[in-house]
Amino acid sequence: MSVELVSRPDVTRTDAGVVKASTWDVGTPERQRQAVEAIRKAWESREWPQPGPLSCTVHTGEDGRTLFHYSQWADEETFQAYVRSARDERNAEIDAAVPGIERIALHTYELYRFGTPGGPDAVAPGCVVIVDVEFEGPDPARQRDWVDTVFEALGTDPAPAPGGLAGYFHVSTDGTRVLNYAEWVSAQAHIDALAAPGNGVGSRTPQWERVQTYPGVTGGGVHRYTPALSLRPGAPRP
Repeated sequence: MSVELVSRPDVTRTDAGVVKASTWDVGTPERQRQAVEAIRKAWESREWPQPGPLSCTVHTGEDGRTLFHYSQWADEETFQAYVRSARDERNAEIDAAVPGIERIALHTYELYRFGTPGGPDAVAPGCVVIVDVEFEGPDPARQRDWVDTVFEALGTDPAPAPGGLAGYFHVSTDGTRVLNYAEWVSAQAHIDALAAPGNGVGSRTPQWERVQTYPGVTGGGVHRYTPALSLRPGAPRP
């Protein structure tokens, strides 16, 4: 099966049972570019793996050193089968092209809720903002309640920030994290939203205060990325 380049992943596709999210530290903007190109070559030079992902997307960090990987899988068993059969050869080729990559973290998520999705044919975002929230211990009910609290705040905000295209809220399968994959028209739109009155991108409302003071949150972060490469299986090769 061939490899198809696309502008963005279809985050809401119903056949994606799990999402793998990971961060690589490659050190410099030049090595970011080299790593993205090495990833592209490692995938395009081979048949799409079976078993394999439904999509693979790579983003370059605004910090000039990180890459954020977002891949969709039918289920955990498919991912583990890919790890056993095909991951090492691709990583070895990438590491040969860009030695010294630090693979920081890999977390497993399920998509829980989303708002204002554009769909696979929508205009591609200029910026993806990754909001990562960590909780003090595993509690799936708390994960979902926090996300629901965010949606209540969004739905009651009297002055929503312009420039936000969609937010896709994922809950980790171990019950300890939430990840929002948020699409924005540009990095500047997100910067402007943070600079507006309020704490974060929301207005000063009781609903947003509940989000910001939610009990049990122990960490997390907000990072801006530029979409760099998105791949999915294409048509069978002749």
